[in-house]
Amino acid sequence: MMQPISHLDTLDNREIDRMCATAYPSDFPTKSSAHSLWQFYQLQLAQLPLVQLPLTQLQVAQQSWQRVTEVLQVIKADFQAIADRDPAAHHWLEILCCYPGLHALAIHRFTHWLHHRQIPLLPRLLAYCARFITGIDIHPAASIGKGVFIDHGMGVVIGETAIVGDYVLLYQGITLGGTGKETGKRHPTIGNHTIVGAGAKVLGNIQIGDNARIGAGSVVLRDVPSHTTVVGVPARICRPSQPTSLGQTNQEQLADPSADVLQNLLLRIERLEQQLSDNISQK
Repeated sequence: MMQPISHLDTLDNREIDRMCATAYPSDFPTKSSAHSLWQFYQLQLAQLPLVQLPLTQLQVAQQSWQRVTEVLQVIKADFQAIADRDPAAHHWLEILCCYPGLHALAIHRFTHWLHHRQIPLLPRLLAYCARFITGIDIHPAASIGKGVFIDHGMGVVIGETAIVGDYVLLYQGITLGGTGKETGKRHPTIGNHTIVGAGAKVLGNIQIGDNARIGAGSVVLRDVPSHTTVVGVPARICRPSQPTSLGQTNQEQLADPSADVLQNLLLRIERLEQQLSDNISQK
């Protein structure tokens, strides 16, 4: 019985040549050394249907460590986003211990991992405990990117099919929810570098573009293009928004479309009054 390729280093050259000639009688050269064998193996790895490659303990450990490293990088990005965006964060220990948004995201990433492995009950139970501790309700199935900052966090609700991009800023009281009992994708998708103001409600299977800004208290029911600002109930586009860095998140810079309309009407009335007074004076 042919031994696995992963044990080639324990065989002599004759055994190695015999194995490769059996697997690839037309491709492998008749005279080959162990060094040329490894070159041949690297080139033909994707074409080895006859040789099984079982995972060794070292390979399993390497893959597990790679997954752990990826998770740690995401948590580090969440941590760094708080340090960059919140001027009240004075010390790394303060961020680690006193920011419920960071705690909720860390627990969610674990429950999300459990959910994707179809483990029953436990992901929802842990998410419920996280809601009890942090005041933030995130369904385990929701997909959340890296560098997300949930400021204050109390009252934040993120639904089952919601998707949140990278480096998104979410203020307290926001809802990423559905609009009914429909099945499938029924929650919003938030683009990268988006800001959602306090108390905003983003409802339904809609798309919020990258670098968009949603004003506090707005109710968003339609798609929002990238690089735009929306405010109001229901939310309306008031102006394009310039891409901002992590530290530039001032909500007072958002425009008010209703105030802009009233201002334009006042200016028009003033021009009409001026024209009327000019006509009267000419007579």
